[in-house]
Amino acid sequence: MTTRRTFLKGSAALAPGAVLATPALAQSTIKWRMQTYAGASLGEHVIKPAVDMFNKIAGDKMQIELFFADQLVPTGELFQALQRGTIDAVQSDDDSMASPTEVTVFGGYFPFASRYSLDVPVLFNQYGLNEIWDAEYSKVGVKHISAGAWDPCHFATKDPIRSLADLKGKRVFTFPTAGRFLAQFGVVPVTLPWEDIEVAVQTGELDGIAWSGITEDYTVGWADVTNYFLTNNISGAWAGSFFANMDRWNELPEDLQTLFRVCCDQSHYYRQWWYWGGEASLRVNGPKMELTSIPDAEWATVEAAAVKFWDEIAAESETKAKVVEIFKKYNADMEKAGRPYRYG
Repeated sequence: MTTRRTFLKGSAALAPGAVLATPALAQSTIKWRMQTYAGASLGEHVIKPAVDMFNKIAGDKMQIELFFADQLVPTGELFQALQRGTIDAVQSDDDSMASPTEVTVFGGYFPFASRYSLDVPVLFNQYGLNEIWDAEYSKVGVKHISAGAWDPCHFATKDPIRSLADLKGKRVFTFPTAGRFLAQFGVVPVTLPWEDIEVAVQTGELDGIAWSGITEDYTVGWADVTNYFLTNNISGAWAGSFFANMDRWNELPEDLQTLFRVCCDQSHYYRQWWYWGGEASLRVNGPKMELTSIPDAEWATVEAAAVKFWDEIAAESETKAKVVEIFKKYNADMEKAGRPYRYG
């Protein structure tokens, strides 16, 4: 399946091989090439500020050359390029870059694993996902540096969705894992190249998209061809990470490793408020999409189905079972904690 946001509008705005301007470098300057899953318009927010900050602070010690989606390799080949050392660092989710690991299915949108964007860093930093991801990527010569949250996963559709029955037969462009989950409710997952999605909605080949939140619907142009935004979501936050080639990472002195981690954290923080505020602002003020909702009691059946889906995934391997158990433990803790962590 075509992978997430490889293809964001604006990614073609730069000629192949075009990069961000960097200062004149000393001969001893360490030079890295990083590619993001994001096109140029989205990359301005989800990665460029952090890279600019790193380059400014590192100066002659090190400079990172940033490439947007598909400029060096297709997003689906990012893992292979990173493993070979063709690219030194990557920003993506596991699923989009086709990681050959046991945790790949949990990258991007795993149904109802998170309700809010803050759930993702807590799961990684306090509930043990960091250690699992580190072990899985170390096996394949890649350094997993840092995970963070992006936007939630909602439906953007031509016709209104106000009940589960309205989903039946809808042809929807979505993630492989999300599509596998949603098929039980009559959703028909469709695989198309990203650049064809907008036209496919216009011509009726697609009925909708379940690939992002409302911020990206507006950013990449999908709000121009869909009429309705469903406020129910199947995941509260996209989970993505920063990765590096293991050899290149180990060659860095400790101070530059630390600086890289700090700038990753800055990127995670930027996205926390940019998406959180953007999602709310566009719901309230966005002129292009009407909001619809499925009643809570009916949507609860979808949430219950997610728990069964988790068990199906857990049965596939010991590592997947361990991750699912962490999700269950975390969400149970959040329910017990009550408001504002979870609203019954």
